Amino acid sequence: MPERTAHARWQGNLRDGSGTMELGSGAFKGTYSFASRFESGPGTNPEELIGAAEAGCFSMAFANALSKAGHVPNEISTDAIVHFGGQAGAFTIQKIELKTEGAVPGIDEATFKKIAEDAKQNCPVSKALSATQITLQATLKSGVKAG
Repeated sequence: MPERTAHARWQGNLRDGSGTMELGSGAFKGTYSFASRFESGPGTNPEELIGAAEAGCFSMAFANALSKAGHVPNEISTDAIVHFGGQAGAFTIQKIELKTEGAVPGIDEATFKKIAEDAKQNCPVSKALSATQITLQATLKSGVKAG
């Protein structure tokens, strides 16, 4: 399996410093700062990138699990909300909420939700984040019913 890389550079102290983060593939490079992480300033932050990784991994794992069960999805769309804040005198990722919606022909809602939960438990990023509570709200798009 290939190795994946990323790089971060920080200059200065925590409050006044700034940095950049970039993916080894070159697909993303962004700035980050105290304000982008702990306030609502411009730029990205590690938690936003973790959210993107979790949403992307889950969406792929869910599509794969659905396909293996005989229900190839037309689309899976997932949002991740990463809750980051102070706890016991330190900052921590407190929870990640996944909200996914899928257009999957020929599946009933109970099967859709079961496969979604299994995908959440088994995607590699979810496993890597096992110390963090990850919740899931899975919605089968209306108009897509078992045939």
